[in-house]
Amino acid sequence: MKEIRSKSGLAIALSKLEGFKEPKVSVEQYTMDSEIGAFVLWNGLLNGDIRQKVSADLGCGTGILGIGALLLGAKKVFFVDSDSSALEIAKKSLEKVKSEFNIEGKAVFTCEDIKEFNEKCDTVIENPPFGVKVRHADLAFLKKAFETGNVVYSFHKSESKAFIERLSAKNEFKVTGAWYFKFPLKATYKFHSRRIKYIDVGCFRLEKTD
Repeated sequence: MKEIRSKSGLAIALSKLEGFKEPKVSVEQYTMDSEIGAFVLWNGLLNGDIRQKVSADLGCGTGILGIGALLLGAKKVFFVDSDSSALEIAKKSLEKVKSEFNIEGKAVFTCEDIKEFNEKCDTVIENPPFGVKVRHADLAFLKKAFETGNVVYSFHKSESKAFIERLSAKNEFKVTGAWYFKFPLKATYKFHSRRIKYIDVGCFRLEKTD
């Protein structure tokens, strides 16, 4: 069985995973870009936040971030999403990956609203709704992440940085890293007029201060 030995190798593995079949615009379901996902996960590995750690992929969708964490040696990953069809895709993708790569960590799939999730873990990785359809839709994800883990990697619009810093401080977290991307949103819904739209997105590493 193969092992992931580089960021580029991880990106290739993630690029082969299946995306949403019938994405729901109300919760802003878009497939995570494999290159961006690999970049953030690899930094998480270098920071000591992935290998042999318990992680939670909140609002996991089709599971790209959580599967990436397992590929990098996570001890356990909770895949949490309220969309059962997305979780089924994540399960199938994981089985496909297991047929090719050595994965020793445990995957736990939980179909529920992230507000109902009550497990504790070392690291939270999440790509929440950006709040385009529902204002501050990502707020619930951040609050749950603060309750759940000691370290959080969370994707948001770049313009949200000041808000995230204030919210983190109120919850005894601090921003210890930030990476910025031109995030590609591929044409997914009927109202999309362009094949790909790029938006400015940041992934923020948040760490508990106490």
